[in-house]
Amino acid sequence: QVQLVESGGGLVQPGGSLRLSCAASRSIFSIKAMDWYRQAPGKQRELVAGIRSTGSTNYADSVKGRFTISRDNAKNTVYLQMNSLRPEDTAVYSCHAKVSPTYADYALDRYLELWGQGTLVTVSS
Repeated sequence: QVQLVESGGGLVQPGGSLRLSCAASRSIFSIKAMDWYRQAPGKQRELVAGIRSTGSTNYADSVKGRFTISRDNAKNTVYLQMNSLRPEDTAVYSCHAKVSPTYADYALDRYLELWGQGTLVTVSS
């Protein structure tokens, strides 16, 4: 019943910025991890950025210094702020999350793996 809802994709010029959002469709007890993946035409899917329940983050080398992942626990939402966008950033960006819907799930480290529907980011002049 829990779904991820993504938004924020679109067309932007090189050097521009976009902010992607990914939110759970309803309240859940705990989010273990949330990640952003992307897949460009002719390329393999890659992990762009991730954030853990501890707040630690990681980034692909290609986006370090340009992208920032953050979260709002109260809203069960993760964001990806993308600055200094390049044409090679063009891809379908998808949100992935590991969630524990209830306290019982959390206490036993049980989780569901969820994917958003994907949002297209196009960087072009």
